Amino acid sequence: MLTAAQMKAARALLGWDQRQLAEAAGLSLPTVQRMEASDGNVRGNVDSLVKVVEALEAAGIELIAEGATSSGGGRGVRLRTPAGQASDSSGK
Repeated sequence: MLTAAQMKAARALLGWDQRQLAEAAGLSLPTVQRMEASDGNVRGNVDSLVKVVEALEAAGIELIAEGATSSGGGRGVRLRTPAGQASDSSGK
């Protein structure tokens, strides 16, 4: 499942704004805005989600599911611990 944070991060890696993603996916700008406003997993109809994933992948983005390994080469970033969670009780 694609998260709103993944969508935003993918756009940032490509240097795209929301309008560019909407155009590449064949969706309206408000649709992309609503998808990115989701809390956690992207909400929306399956067809729109598939279009976004296909557009990002066609542009060179590899979407990595939680716990999965990357199959491709190249540089990237990955969220190791969900935001707001410290690795131990001391906050370090």
